[in-house]
Amino acid sequence: MASQRKSVARIESNYMHQYDAYIIRQKRKKQRIIRRLVLFSLIMLFAFGCIAGYHIKQRTVHAEQLEQYEQLERELADLEKEEKMLREEIELLQNEDYVLDIARTNYFLSKEGELIFKIPEEEPSY
Repeated sequence: MASQRKSVARIESNYMHQYDAYIIRQKRKKQRIIRRLVLFSLIMLFAFGCIAGYHIKQRTVHAEQLEQYEQLERELADLEKEEKMLREEIELLQNEDYVLDIARTNYFLSKEGELIFKIPEEEPSY
């Protein structure tokens, strides 16, 4: 009995036409839902890609600005050290004895009756 299949004739009635139309509507509805989900997924994937690209670009810009900031901080520290040294030199240059000592060593100025001899700092090669 399992090997024999009985074929049932289809009854053409108003109910069967309505049922067939219902089944077709359900298939179309399912296809529309699938299409909408695929479209929504593609839109979300595109939006996520744009946001990820923007984020990576911002991280790169931030890293460059951070590096530039650190470099400017180092330059500022160097300039502050230089300013401090120059201020100390200004204070020293206001001292008359210091100025006279520099004039004697660098410009060979002498006091009255004093002779200055320049001795070479390098040793002779012979």
